[in-house]
Amino acid sequence: MTTLSYQMRASFAFVERNFNLIKRYWSWELVWLVYSITDSMAVSFIGLGMERIGGAAAVNTQYLVLYLLVGTLVWRFLSTIFYWITDLISIERWEGTIEYTLMAPIRRLTHMAGQTAFSLVYSLIFTGVILIVISLVFDIDLSHANLFSATVMLLAGSVSFVGIGVMASVLPLLFPERGSQMTHVFIALMLLISGVYYPVDVLPGILRTLAVYSPATYVLRGARMAILEGASVPMLWPQIWPALLMGLFLIPLGLWIFQQAEHYAKRTGKLHRNG
Repeated sequence: MTTLSYQMRASFAFVERNFNLIKRYWSWELVWLVYSITDSMAVSFIGLGMERIGGAAAVNTQYLVLYLLVGTLVWRFLSTIFYWITDLISIERWEGTIEYTLMAPIRRLTHMAGQTAFSLVYSLIFTGVILIVISLVFDIDLSHANLFSATVMLLAGSVSFVGIGVMASVLPLLFPERGSQMTHVFIALMLLISGVYYPVDVLPGILRTLAVYSPATYVLRGARMAILEGASVPMLWPQIWPALLMGLFLIPLGLWIFQQAEHYAKRTGKLHRNG
């Protein structure tokens, strides 16, 4: 119990440290929040403009706005988890603490548990603020939405993105100069194939096949079913279990890959380099 208590306190220490980083770089967080809000609003305005662009009076613009909005918010939630896990390696390089963190006498699982807990809480708060602001701008009808089911779907999908984020965090660990930029390849590919702004059915054959292996595909589909159709948790199970299964596979794989990269970085002196 003493060991478990120590590991839990160590995990919480990373959560507290990351919140202190937010307070230190609050101006950057404000910039990112404003950008995310305006980007989400711009995508939603596409739904309102489709009737004029296409000249089709039969277009249900309110449904289209909500369709795009759900995709935008879900993607913002998942990508924020991803970026906070991957970018913390770069932040620690800027702060000059990465050597101390990776040399600390704690398990890597404890370290990643703290990072993951923080990224989940931060993403929920961040996405919630965006939703509140957008709700004040758009006339959104959520009378048929099942918000509880949507939350369950988001949490199930976040497990997979944690694993992907841990794997991608190897890049800034091994490549100090360009590793952080290289992580964008992961997120860009999933943005393309997961149906964030359109159904995956419109994708060409090879991309539609790749969409099956993206956890975001199932999270987006399930969240839209919950918000647009009011689907219950049992109805979302066909979307929940693939996301959970991927997470159960990706998290251990991500931890193993990170440990191998960590050992290599320590042997080659890459932890000491800032650029």
